[in-house]
Amino acid sequence: MIPKRRAPENAKIQMTPMIDMTFLLLVFFMVTSKITKEQKKLEIKLPTAATAKQPDDLSGRDIINIDANGQLYTGDTPVDLSQLKRYLKQRLIDYPPLKISVRADGKTPAKQIKEVMRAAAEAGAVEVVFSAYNK
Repeated sequence: MIPKRRAPENAKIQMTPMIDMTFLLLVFFMVTSKITKEQKKLEIKLPTAATAKQPDDLSGRDIINIDANGQLYTGDTPVDLSQLKRYLKQRLIDYPPLKISVRADGKTPAKQIKEVMRAAAEAGAVEVVFSAYNK
């Protein structure tokens, strides 16, 4: 007995899971984009630098803002230096590696920036970038 050949069935692709995944990714990127914009909402007049360039990968960075008076902010929440140190240490534990972007006003005292750098080093930051405008 020779088995009869059946006609090949048309292959079908399920589109519903692909559409669901697309919407999930869209919502994820919209939410994370809003968080990053909220952290940069604080009005800071960044300094200019002739050699300023943007890093290739800006994702996963915590933003530390320093105003002209030397007040520290994580995002737009004011903190003092001890609170910043605790925050950075906990951030490293929760979501390693610790990458930081410092947005300091052009009139920020250098002492404040140095203290933030020291706090980042003590917390275990692997990369710290400074925001500046390119001339």
